Order: sequence, then structure tokens, then C-alpha cells
Amino acid sequence: MSKPVVAIVGRPNVGKSTLFNALAGERISIVQDTPGVTRDRIYTDVEWLDMTFTLIDTGGIEPESNDIILSQMREQAQIAVDTADVIIFITDVRQGLVDADSKVADMLRRSRKPVVLVVNKVDSFDKFMPDVYEFYNLGIGDPVPVSAASKLGIGDLLDEVAKHFPEDMDREDEDDRPRVAIVGKPNVGKSSLINRLVGEERVIVSDIAGTTRDAVDTDIIWNGREYIFIDTAGLRRKSKIKEELERFSIIRAVTAVERADVVIILIDAEEGVTEQDAKIAGIAHDRGKGIIIAVNKWDAIEKNDKTVYKYTERIREILSFMPYAEIMFISAKTGQRTQKLFDMIDIVLENNAMRVATGVLNEIMTEAVAMQQPPSDKGKRLKLYYITQVAVKPPTFVIFVNDKELMHFSYTRYLENRIRDAFGFQGTSLKFIVRERKEK
Repeated sequence: MSKPVVAIVGRPNVGKSTLFNALAGERISIVQDTPGVTRDRIYTDVEWLDMTFTLIDTGGIEPESNDIILSQMREQAQIAVDTADVIIFITDVRQGLVDADSKVADMLRRSRKPVVLVVNKVDSFDKFMPDVYEFYNLGIGDPVPVSAASKLGIGDLLDEVAKHFPEDMDREDEDDRPRVAIVGKPNVGKSSLINRLVGEERVIVSDIAGTTRDAVDTDIIWNGREYIFIDTAGLRRKSKIKEELERFSIIRAVTAVERADVVIILIDAEEGVTEQDAKIAGIAHDRGKGIIIAVNKWDAIEKNDKTVYKYTERIREILSFMPYAEIMFISAKTGQRTQKLFDMIDIVLENNAMRVATGVLNEIMTEAVAMQQPPSDKGKRLKLYYITQVAVKPPTFVIFVNDKELMHFSYTRYLENRIRDAFGFQGTSLKFIVRERKEK
């Protein structure tokens, strides 16, 4: 099921990252008093009552002048408007209402997206409530007073956000067409690949990084089966700040990956795998999606008999956390191997939804334990009692043991490899949950 996406927008230093951390329940963004220091993780899953949603901190970097701050806030607000189901617009009670707040509020109001107006740094409701009322002048609804630093008013804020979640969030569940997201850095050829698969120029393509206008869903029928391709949009214009461009393409990637069953990570053959590719791949891996790594622009590479081997080795090295991902070498420009993508998507879809019988799993585990003794610590040895599969997408297994502390991740990895030897599970991560069960 596709989770609702909530984005936080606001001026530098009003407490976006502090609020993000308060809602996430852990310190994920770096927070300092220097304007514009938000780096690091920019999205997280938040659970509230019986709902889960993805929270995005649009962050941003504070440039020298007020005009640039405003233009960057508009850029952030635009990203939020394009990708989020609900927008949290955060202001600062101590600085009061400023011109930039009003201008961004106008833009958010025109977007017709639900906006929750938050007034932060209200450490005492008695003292600051008269100042909170000033924010009614923005004309985007009732201000919700909070103190992100002291975690005051967070429950009321979450209640307010949850009221705006689309009621048809479950509808995508009923749509059983496979959803494929194409993600990657700007200008790696995402739109060209979709155009090649569709056979017509559906998406604007030019040489400026980030010219794709919006995330576009494209229906493609191949061999009688219908697929929905989600193209992650680039930026509205070339950004002056590289880091910001990267941040926004990652935000777009998060929202696309969230909706997809299979993720194609597109890599530029001429550039090789970059750190940003690894970040985007990490999002898909964290979300347990089916994954294909497609190396595009393969026609532009001078090759000998070792080129594929060297490239594969390099990808495996940088993306070492996902050794299960399938690698393909394609060219969206010439069409080389692009049709084979559909066969690979089908294989990965099947593996991501594969179920293994409990009896068979336990046979594999018993054999694995006989071949390699479980670890022990201070004379106490790990005992494995039982394994069973509890979910698909991604395939999720629960292992019952005598002592969770003894279950080292390397032994979990060893068991995972034995299960993969038996069933393949190409292109999908496997998730393991370790539970303790007292000996009878």
C-alpha cells in the first residue's frame, strides 16, 4: 500500500529539522543554530495511532541574500506541493510573521493541497498564545502551536495532519498492475528510457539536468501485460547549488519508490556509480522493493572483453549492501536490451512476492546449522528452534532462537545465503526478524 507523504516547509532556522526529529522520535537530521545546516537523512516513516506516513524534511541551504532565501523557499514549497499529500508549513512565534512567510503561504494556498500551519517555539501556551493569533493573517487555516524542542503540541499536530490523508489511499492496493519506478540522478536518461519503452516522446527531454516537469505515470502494455511506469521528476530549473539539486532528486526518489513494486536504478555508464546513486539505491533497499540496476548509455562506452566484468565488480563494490540486485547494461538511445527489462521486471516481481513453505525452510535451516555451528558467547551457544515466512514484498522471515543477543548479523546473512541458494530470490531483499523463545 502506498503511504501518504507529508512534507515540512519553512524558512531557515524556524525549526524544520527539530520538528522532523520530534515526529520521527529519533535524532535523524543534524540540528545546529547555523542557518541551513540540515544534511543527512531527509525522510523517515512515522507511525501515529493506526496510520503510517512518510515524512520529508525539505530542508535547504541559506544563501546570502533575502531574495535567494525566498526563491529557495519557493523551490522547496514547489517540491512539497508536487510530491506530498499534506504539507506542514512551519513558522516561528519568536520571529513573528515575516514577508517570506506570507509569500510562501500564497503559493501553498494556490496549490489547493492541504496545508497544516504550525507555529513553532511556543514553549509556554499562556505566554505566547496572543502572538500565535497573528498567524491567522496568512489565511491558510488555524495555526497549531507547538514546541518541537520540548515536544509540546505534537499529538495535536499529528491529529491535524491525519485528518487530511486521502481516503482513497487504499485504492492503489486494488490496482494490481505492477508499478515500476525509474530513479537515478538528474540527466541519467530516465525520461529517454520511458520514451523508448513507450515508443513515443511522452516526456520532455533535453540536455539540461532536471528538465522533467513532474512525476508522470505512464501505462505501458508489453506482451499483453500492463505496467505503470513512474518517472521521477527533475527540478524546474537548473539549481545553482549542486547539493540542493541532489537533495530534491532524492526527495522525488523517496516518493516514487514508496509507490513502486519494482525500482529500476538507472546509472550513467560514462560516469560510473556515484555516491548519490548509492543513496538512491539505499532508499529502495530500505523499503524492501524489487531492484534492477540498469547501466544506461552503454552504447557510448568503448568496450573490450573485460568491460562488463569490471563494471559489474565496481557496482557490486559500491552497492555492496544489495548483492541480490540484478544488473543490466542498456541504451535508451539505441534501444539495446531495453525490451529485456520487461522479462527482468517479471522475474523480480515474482521473487518479491514468493512464499516458501515452513517445512522446507526448516529443512534448509537444519542443514545450514549442521554445516556451520551457530555462534556462542561465554559458554552459551545460540540455538535456532524454528523459521517461518510471515510476509511478502519483501519476503519476511521470523526466526525463533534461545537468545537474541547471540544472533549475530553475520549468521543471519549466512542463513539468508542458504535460502537464496535454494530459491534464488533474484532482485529482492529478504527481511529477517529474530524472536526469543524460552526453552521448554
